[in-house]
Amino acid sequence: MKKYIKQTATAAILLSLAFFLIPGSLAASQNDKEISFGIAPGPYGDLINQAIKPGLEEKGYTVSLVQFQDYVQPDLALANKETRANLFQHVPYLTQFSKDHNLNLSSVISVPTAGLGIYSHKIKSLSELKKGDEVTIANDPTNLARALRFLQKVGLIKINPNIDAAKASEKDITENPIGLVITPLDAAQIPRTLDTVAIAVINGNYAIAAGIKLSSAIVLEKLDDNLKIVVAVRSDDQNQQFVKDIKEVVESEGFHKAIENSDLFSSFQKPDWYVAKWGNSTKN
Repeated sequence: MKKYIKQTATAAILLSLAFFLIPGSLAASQNDKEISFGIAPGPYGDLINQAIKPGLEEKGYTVSLVQFQDYVQPDLALANKETRANLFQHVPYLTQFSKDHNLNLSSVISVPTAGLGIYSHKIKSLSELKKGDEVTIANDPTNLARALRFLQKVGLIKINPNIDAAKASEKDITENPIGLVITPLDAAQIPRTLDTVAIAVINGNYAIAAGIKLSSAIVLEKLDDNLKIVVAVRSDDQNQQFVKDIKEVVESEGFHKAIENSDLFSSFQKPDWYVAKWGNSTKN
């Protein structure tokens, strides 16, 4: 009996020492096969579940989603290691937010994306706008500038040509022929303004989250490739196997089939890499 107790105690000591002497514990190795994605309201959680999660599960990963209600918390949670990746933002936003908050985050790969749209419950054409009508747009600097560029593209305003249009704000508007009242708000709140304003510039994910069909937009934005939504991770993790596996899954035939067989995602605007690999079968 004493011999058995002695052997058991020795084994316990050796096992405990292993956790201190071997780089990375057993728990850590198990966590390497778990990926939590941060998301904002909208379709990208569904995109993960339908087009990314199955491929990662085939590789032995457990995939979970953590939903946040704004564009602020997902990157903070990622930086604090509360999640391992996120999918909600484009590169200009990621770059600016990381700079503003001293975060070290990087993009991995872009995915099919729903762009901005100009929506209204009051008019059917921009030609119906009247002097003093109100328009709501996102208030974070990156998407505010993006919305102003969109309003300029459709001929409603002009922005000072001598400034960086990617950093434009309301003070950079040089022409506003019909005197639009431009009201910046938190992007998540803009769909709720449709009953009170003439038009609203709504990010695609929040439009879908609010049950607004993209096809109901008066005008839809044609996205530059740098405005496609990206998977983001901590920069220190860029060379980790789970990041390589996420990228491999997004580039896979399984991902492509899941996108093209979806009534929703097949209509999203495709990244350049996707078009080069699969062709552009975006439904208009």
